[in-house]
Amino acid sequence: MITPRRAKDRGHANLGWLDSWHSFSFSQYYDPRFMGFRSLRVINDDRIAPGMGFGTHGHEDMEIITYVLSGALEHKDSMGTGSVLKPGDVQRMSAGTGITHSEFNASKSEPVHLLQIWIEPDAPGVAPRYDEKHFSRAERTSVLRLVASHHGRDGSLSIHQDVDVHASILPAGHAVSHAFAAGRAGWIQIASGALTIDGQPFAAGDAAAITDASSAAILATADAELLLFDLA
Repeated sequence: MITPRRAKDRGHANLGWLDSWHSFSFSQYYDPRFMGFRSLRVINDDRIAPGMGFGTHGHEDMEIITYVLSGALEHKDSMGTGSVLKPGDVQRMSAGTGITHSEFNASKSEPVHLLQIWIEPDAPGVAPRYDEKHFSRAERTSVLRLVASHHGRDGSLSIHQDVDVHASILPAGHAVSHAFAAGRAGWIQIASGALTIDGQPFAAGDAAAITDASSAAILATADAELLLFDLA
């Protein structure tokens, strides 16, 4: 079964410097119907104005994945890590026992567009950890490229939860499919463009929750970029 989550129905916060859409309840947006999906707790679709960003703040007991769609995001944290993330870079932070960090648009002239994802860990109190990896456009095009997984298989980032995170860039007319093992479910987040999932149309910002299905067939009807989550 496919349950659409349409872009226009998400929570929305526009702070001037930050334009953020929330797939699930977050901050001032609360909807008891959308508290998460299995271990997937947050998907925020953020656009940050040039030179602006989030000051130092803390997290704990959460797996945080940042996926940059355009622009550049500067990151600093209490573990001494500092980097600038660009499209194709995937960042993973295990907040564990506690971490503080800041995130800023690294450009003074161009906005940055990103997806920030929170996944509930399979155990509390792990040691904080930071990793990032670049996945080229070529290795994400017309395939579902595994970018994060429970044990970091196939060159993906390792996370503390039984979730496979796939990224894909689909030129118009190209298709991919994904098989789900028994008892697992999927969440497909459309970052840009337009596509169909088993024939149903979806556009940028839309998502699809997939339950009680053995597979999903995805066809780009316009150049598209997406994340697919395969969840226990």
